[in-house]
Amino acid sequence: MNETILIIDYGSQYTQLIARKVREQKVFCIVYPYNKCKEAISKNDDLSGIILSGGPNSVKEKNSPKLSKKLLELNIPILGICYGLQLICKKFNGKIGQSKLREYGHAEINLKKKSVLFEGIKKVNQVWMSHGDHIHKPPKNFYVTSLTNSNVIASIENIQKNIYGLQFHPEVYHTKNGVKILSNFLNKICLIKKKFKLENFLSNKIIFLKDKLKGKKIICGVSGGVDSTVTSYLIHKVAKNNLYCIFVDHGLLRFNESIEVEKIFKKKFGNNFIKVDASNLFIKKLKKIKDPEKKRKIIGKTFIDVFEKEAKRIKNVDYLAQGTLYPDIIESVPFFEGPTAKIKSHHNVGGLPKRMNLKIIEPLKDLFKDEVRELGKKLKINNKLLNRHPFPGPGLAIRIPGEIDRKKINILQRVDNIFISYLKNKNIYKDIWQAFVVLLPVKSVGVMGDERSYSYAVSIRAVTSVDGMTADFYMFNKNDLTEISKKIINQIKEVNRVLYDFTSKPPGTIEWE
Repeated sequence: MNETILIIDYGSQYTQLIARKVREQKVFCIVYPYNKCKEAISKNDDLSGIILSGGPNSVKEKNSPKLSKKLLELNIPILGICYGLQLICKKFNGKIGQSKLREYGHAEINLKKKSVLFEGIKKVNQVWMSHGDHIHKPPKNFYVTSLTNSNVIASIENIQKNIYGLQFHPEVYHTKNGVKILSNFLNKICLIKKKFKLENFLSNKIIFLKDKLKGKKIICGVSGGVDSTVTSYLIHKVAKNNLYCIFVDHGLLRFNESIEVEKIFKKKFGNNFIKVDASNLFIKKLKKIKDPEKKRKIIGKTFIDVFEKEAKRIKNVDYLAQGTLYPDIIESVPFFEGPTAKIKSHHNVGGLPKRMNLKIIEPLKDLFKDEVRELGKKLKINNKLLNRHPFPGPGLAIRIPGEIDRKKINILQRVDNIFISYLKNKNIYKDIWQAFVVLLPVKSVGVMGDERSYSYAVSIRAVTSVDGMTADFYMFNKNDLTEISKKIINQIKEVNRVLYDFTSKPPGTIEWE
């Protein structure tokens, strides 16, 4: 069993990033909202440490989230970050000051006292601040270990109670030694010994699935994407011919993708692979729909209807396998009714099991995307499948703002194919987390072949990321952008203008809709 770090979410936009950084240290962690501490403790008896996230509230507000007494009763190390630090300060009767202006951005801290948390770190460090309140006076027996250049308390600790607090965010890229600080907390304070290894995860998951699925029939929806592919291969390792894979072609896939998926999965699963061409139905349902959330919901509901109809042809099914990942669970729903904001609906979570009276099995729900790819390698899945860029469940529907029709889909498929093919030919594809094209709902005037044109504009998007929770735009050189633009405009007569999206996540999302 892994030693586990419990991350308590107080609504910070960086909570998932904390989890990601902890996992990078090969330490298993779980995220629970502040109002579910009792549940988190009762379900996990191997807790080695606690991290309290930041949050948008002020601890001085009457109804702001509180620090659960049950966490303190565990007597294990605690690290409070930003709002988490202020909660610690308030709980132990320190004094909180309220800044006139919110401090957001780069800051410099100076170490004032020797601390295990800052072991191996220079005396002066660049960090990332994001707070309104600050500590005016630390609680009794808590010592200040660092200050900012403007004399704001940047960190405190109480070694006897094993409680540490940071006013800045060690989990973000802009804090130069943030990873080292987290590593010190995990390894030198929490004394983590049993590292989280994917080999152990795989062997334990196989034992679990063998016991759970013995003699049972399972259906799995596959798309050709990494998540559903790894899920189906993992389940197949245990269930063999009791696994049935259903591929619903909604007509919103990439160029020739339906043919490629069928070829690969037919070879692996034989007659247990079932393809359903429902493209006409999906296009009909989406007619004249402009709102992106309505598109997602229509696609999700139609997918469920089609999948359910096909699944019912297979008798005596017990389980539905889904490729849900940990970020899906946190981002897609108000996680355990916690504070993290719902960003968008995700049609892969919920719906089918209740309607079909099936039990759900989500073997990857504790993993992040890069961990799933590593797991896929251990399952000997083809690298071409594993290294594919993420592709959204609603497909090209959310890359065509406004109304959708077959003509627009066809244009976008061809443009996207040119873009992706260029990246692969130039050996850039592997350096990018996700790349795609958006067909804009506007036309612009141009000159093509000495004649006036009035054609569509497209925006190309390419981002770098580890797991999609945060992302930065990929910095192409001018020659690449010139070549991509030239190829698209020369080969696709319906397009006469190519734009590049220079937006990071946050503030934007990776997809446009």
